[in-house]
Order: sequence, then structure tokens, then C-alpha cells
Amino acid sequence: MAGEETTALAAKQAAKDIPIVIAVFNSDPVATGLANSLRRPGGNLTGISILAPEMAAKRLELLREIIPGLMRVAVLWSRQDTNHPTLLRETDHAARQLGLATVPVEGSEDIEDTFKQIVEKHIDAVDMLVSPQFFRIRSKFAELGLKYRLPIIGGEDGFAQFGGLINYGPSLIGNWRQAAVYVDKILKGEKSADLPISQPTKFELAINLKTAKALGLTVSPTLLALASEVIE
Repeated sequence: MAGEETTALAAKQAAKDIPIVIAVFNSDPVATGLANSLRRPGGNLTGISILAPEMAAKRLELLREIIPGLMRVAVLWSRQDTNHPTLLRETDHAARQLGLATVPVEGSEDIEDTFKQIVEKHIDAVDMLVSPQFFRIRSKFAELGLKYRLPIIGGEDGFAQFGGLINYGPSLIGNWRQAAVYVDKILKGEKSADLPISQPTKFELAINLKTAKALGLTVSPTLLALASEVIE
């Protein structure tokens, strides 16, 4: 199953004797009560997270690589996502290490109003945190990024394909393959309680050159060579 934590928690409680493998944990499974620990989740549930601490620094490094003079980055977060306070702290720490300043901006129901707030704060770029709420409207974020001439990096798969500048994050296909490995192990007799909730090991970088051109940005050949997908 995928990683909507409310659904996963209901399934865990309803089927206490049936092993559950989650391919995409969007939030911290320990903080949300889905697991006792990452190493030994306990109960009947395990799986693969899409959260990795090093992602915050990498996204900021990518923005700095493509945007000359980058100084202030808006971090778009949602109050509905229980993992975002942790991600905000990780992003702020990574930014300070890189000599950048972060400005947290909470996404509102009026997305255009959110972007107007960002513009008023004299922001150079936007880091959109991973969230099911943002994933559903990623095409709208891409559209408004172009309208307000704001470079945006997202961790959501497919963001660049919808017109966003960059998306960088775990390979969802890789997660599903690892989930299949877990299912095979359980069918062969291993207990889900003993299978550690793993973090992603494969990441994908997609760059939209059309968006970069529209924003007046130049992507270096070195960065393009690192991309797993380039949209032209």
C-alpha cells in the first residue's frame, strides 16, 4: 500500500494479525505511532520511507547551483503535515551551513495568496516540502512559479514534468521494488515486526529546461549530466 498515514494507521488497527508493507511513508512512522522504532517497527507494519535527512541540504545545493546570488529561500510547508516541523528544522540547519537564509511560508487554501506573500518577502527561490497536499496540486504550483517568476524545487515526483523547475527526491519505483522484496520475505516466513523501516537509497533529479529558460536561468552541463530526466 502507499503511504497515506491515516489509512495505514486504520489498516494496522483493523488487521492486527495481517502483515502490512507500506511502500511510501510520507511522514515519520515513529512520530505518527505506526512503528515503535525504525530498526524494529514491532506490530504488523513495516515498509520504506521517502524521507532522508540529507535531502534538505541537497535541494538547497541544487538551487544554489542554478540560481546566481541565491540568498533567501522560502520553505513552503503545511500545518496539516505532522512531519513538516522536523523538515523545517533540517532545512534551516542545512541553509545556515550553506550561508543561506530560509523563510518558512505556510501554504494556505488560497495558493495564489501564498505566492503573493512569498513575493513580498523578496525571496530568490522556493523549496516545496514533500506533502500529499502539495502533490495533488503540483501543477498549480508550477504554473504560479512561472507567473511570479519564482524558481521552485520540489521533492514530489513529477513536479518538473508539470512545469516546475526541479524535482529531487527518492525514486518511487525504487521504493515499490523494495516493498516487493519485503513482501517476498514475509511470505517466506519473516515477521514484519523484525523488518526495519528503511530509508531511500536511490534518488532522482529532474530538470525542466523550458522553465529554466522562461525564468532566465542557465543550467550548467555538469548539472544536466547528473539529472535522471531533462525536460526540453
